[in-house]
Amino acid sequence: MLCIVEEPFNISSIEKTGIYSGRYHVLLGTLSPLKGVGPNELKTEKLVRRIKEGQFQEIIIATNPTVEGESTALYLAKILKDFKLMITRLAMGLPVGSDIDYADQVTMKKALEGRTEIKE
Repeated sequence: MLCIVEEPFNISSIEKTGIYSGRYHVLLGTLSPLKGVGPNELKTEKLVRRIKEGQFQEIIIATNPTVEGESTALYLAKILKDFKLMITRLAMGLPVGSDIDYADQVTMKKALEGRTEIKE
């Protein structure tokens, strides 16, 4: 597996879970037209080369649930779609311990879209 993150400090959050044991690719940013960061500034050619040369079965896009993070995730999914790999995105929705009454509309939408089956 290869997990794509925005910044180096994002790795520690994933490592703390103790359930991921794959490799990482750090983008060093996200797409942000207002800040002048476009696809060329993300230097995705290194990522594409790494995937071509590696033997990955799954790519996890772990960008933040922000406008920039979502745009970056969609862009990455588009440029990686021709690889014969499973491309996944981190789940989004209600955080553990929160209250539905305080969730915004977008969070509730993502929670409903990403719902999972309850298994015994």
